Amino acid sequence: MAETIEILLAEDEPSLGQIIKESLETRSFKVHLAKNGEEAYDIYKSIQPKLLVLDVMMPKKDGFTLAKEIRQEDSTIPIIFLTAKSQTQDVVEGFTIGGNDYLKKPFSMEELIVRINNLLHRITLQQSAEIISIGAYTFDFPKQLLTHKEETLQLTHREAHLLFHLIKNKNQVLDRSMILKKLWGDDDFFSGRSMDVFITKLRKKLKQDESIQIINVRGYGYKLVC
Repeated sequence: MAETIEILLAEDEPSLGQIIKESLETRSFKVHLAKNGEEAYDIYKSIQPKLLVLDVMMPKKDGFTLAKEIRQEDSTIPIIFLTAKSQTQDVVEGFTIGGNDYLKKPFSMEELIVRINNLLHRITLQQSAEIISIGAYTFDFPKQLLTHKEETLQLTHREAHLLFHLIKNKNQVLDRSMILKKLWGDDDFFSGRSMDVFITKLRKKLKQDESIQIINVRGYGYKLVC
């Protein structure tokens, strides 16, 4: 019998929360619904869910604050943000604090279910991956750790997966549209700007080895050269 996957859903709008809960439970997920950030954190501590779906704008504790607290305890649990915000800085903030994906309201239940399943599959692949060497660095993909000599950096989920795909396509162009759809779920303007920010972050974290470069191939994508 397949394992029942428990999901924590934090949504302060009662009708929407109930619709999402019922929709996910028809797909055999077990959903714990919280109406604010504080209640969501208490549920998280008590059940240790496999995935979090967090509304950004909530009373008592917003989704970003809640995610930051949870990330201090668990660096790998998948987090999907639900947001009415669509500004680039909001999207980037969500990913920077450790969000794995986001959905802009209004959204379809089918899209949410697809993104949940994709994230769970991606986490399974990550957990089975090996430690990778890149130049003078060691990249522990399962733990999202990048080590250079005695210094170890904790990467966000998005940084880790972007670096993983760059390494797997080392010295080849990583198609911009393909990776945006794979990791961001969309290749629109906001997703593209968000990816550019994460490329800049990775360049800074790899700067200790001058033989490693992430090159922007205009009109096509990025290439990691080592």
